[in-house]
Amino acid sequence: MDFTAKVRLRATGPSKPRPPQCVPNGEFATRRGFLKGSASVLLMSGFGGALLSACGGGGLSSDAADAPRLASVDNFRDVGGAAGGYQTVDGRQVRLGVFYRSNTLTLSAADKAVIDTLRIANVYDLRTPGEVARAQDVMPAGAAYQNINVTGETDAVVPPEDLPGGAIAVMQSAERAYVTGTAQRAAYGALLTQLANNPGAQLFHSTAGKDRAGWVAALLLSIANVPLDVIVQDYLLTNTYSSISINAQIAAVQSQRGAATATLDAPLFSVQESFLQAGFDQVQASYGTMSSYLTVGLGLSQANIETLHDRLVI
Repeated sequence: MDFTAKVRLRATGPSKPRPPQCVPNGEFATRRGFLKGSASVLLMSGFGGALLSACGGGGLSSDAADAPRLASVDNFRDVGGAAGGYQTVDGRQVRLGVFYRSNTLTLSAADKAVIDTLRIANVYDLRTPGEVARAQDVMPAGAAYQNINVTGETDAVVPPEDLPGGAIAVMQSAERAYVTGTAQRAAYGALLTQLANNPGAQLFHSTAGKDRAGWVAALLLSIANVPLDVIVQDYLLTNTYSSISINAQIAAVQSQRGAATATLDAPLFSVQESFLQAGFDQVQASYGTMSSYLTVGLGLSQANIETLHDRLVI
């Protein structure tokens, strides 16, 4: 679920994303116990017990912000990171130039010239038909287009006012639905299957490139055996890449409905660690392991998961 400034929702107020903390006990230790043994697929030799640990195994490169930047499509980035790619727990690296993520491809002429050099073969648009109709993609040269409507809705859903838990609860609920929803599971399974089997560089995107697209990126990095803290930090980079547009959306709400409403609605326009964690928690609750979610929940074959791993990792 990617929201725009037109959404109005009463909430409990925003909270700033906090960096993941490496602690011996508590919340992250619980995640580590789950993800260490299950978030990667455990299919290939060399995938031992130290999988996707919450701490260690390599972090974000200090110059990750130097990944390709497009002024007209601010959340466009390489799933693999920057400066050689993210390190995996087992000392390998994620390959660059294979999978890209983005917000809507409202490309300027200058940015289209840049993206054309990447030779993207396929664009997967994860938006609803209503969202597509309002803002159609400017396609990279030579790329094939496919709409995979993740939510199965005809248009973006505007949450009701005075929803218990507010905006943060809405965003966490959307992440959990990526794991439990019938339409979501079918869509993500179809997308990952095509990412595994279609040759060439590939790009997937949603409206803001943060929620629907963010979940795909987290799954791919999990399959690549990237540590959990790095996956979280990569997820939170939306707040850096899209800071100008995030602030503009909040300012628009403030102008139309006042500062109080803008403060309440602010979590809709950015990302917080708790959003992504809600999805991972739901994987554990519904499937026990990430491997089971990928195979049983999304219907991926082990061969396709292995292919994704091979495509992702050097």
